[in-house]
Amino acid sequence: MKFVPLIWAGLWRKRTRTVFTLLSIVIAFVLFGILQGVAAWLSGFGSASGTHRLYVVSRISQIQPLPSSYLQRIARIPGVHQVAEIAALVGSYQQPSNAVVVLATDPRRMFELYPEWQVPQNQLQQLVRSRTGAIIGARLARLYGWKVGDVIPIHSSVLKNDGTSDWTFEVVGVYDSPEQPSETDRIIANYEYVDEARHFERGTVQAFIVDIDDPALAAPISAAIDAQFANSADETVTQDEKEFIQGQIRQLGDVSTLVNAIVGAVFFTLLFLTGNTMTQSVRERIPELAVLKAVGFADWRVTMLVLVESTLLCVIAALLGLLAAAALFPATAALGIAGTSLPPKVFVIGLLIAIALALASGLPPARRASRLQIVDALAGR
Repeated sequence: MKFVPLIWAGLWRKRTRTVFTLLSIVIAFVLFGILQGVAAWLSGFGSASGTHRLYVVSRISQIQPLPSSYLQRIARIPGVHQVAEIAALVGSYQQPSNAVVVLATDPRRMFELYPEWQVPQNQLQQLVRSRTGAIIGARLARLYGWKVGDVIPIHSSVLKNDGTSDWTFEVVGVYDSPEQPSETDRIIANYEYVDEARHFERGTVQAFIVDIDDPALAAPISAAIDAQFANSADETVTQDEKEFIQGQIRQLGDVSTLVNAIVGAVFFTLLFLTGNTMTQSVRERIPELAVLKAVGFADWRVTMLVLVESTLLCVIAALLGLLAAAALFPATAALGIAGTSLPPKVFVIGLLIAIALALASGLPPARRASRLQIVDALAGR
């Protein structure tokens, strides 16, 4: 601890240079924290999905509609406990940037399929009785200030029978999912209302969600469902929920590789910046380091002084950057991109990178400092 004032004085010898280097490292780690957080969240998305739920979609394309009449045939397959249809209505609220997804379904079946979605029973019953009713997710309620009794106008590309694309839903309840708050960003509405009101693709759905009695029988039940509609005009493909969600994410591309490439480029540039800072700092202090050696400092101790200075600079800046990233990360949940908190492993990886950066940028000037010849250094040679 007695060398801390010496290290601190060396670090702030040139305040402007240190501040700008510090800010550069902070910004780099803010970028690292947010990007790695999003990548980690996406890679783990769906990990908590129920293994007892299956998704049935068109074999041609996930956006290709299927006949709603398939529901009864799927329900009769042995091992199927419950099944619900989904017709998605994608639109916007007030302005195009406020994207909203309405899931038109049988509300009773849907909330039975997802018991983790918590909704008061009286509100669920109200939705069943209300043709144009809707139960909204808690995140949407907070984001737009919606409450029970509000009438929500949604503009969508789905054309109605009256020739307009404006849909209205009356809020009759709010559901929450404490364990998966990212799932509370949708609106649950009655399938019959949406299907009867739309002009095109009536009697169709985008998918069926199937609840099975035994998750161990997911594979044979999936095969049995697809066999029901083999060689028909609308063949199906059935996957468990986790596999289906991960497939959706893979359509975005290899997010992890893209993030690593961006972060790698940033840190490669940062290595030159911090290395240059430490090299200049040591060059300016050559006479002072020579004096330290003259009064008895061993070569290894001079090396450690430079390395600790470099580590202190990088670790402090990395911590500030990661804390800023953690504070900003909840905004990704508000935008519907990722989760509400930065994964802990991002902090661990970030600090390890900061230490590696410090060693890589500090070792060359530290070696030079340890090899100083006292006479030459004091003479300015």
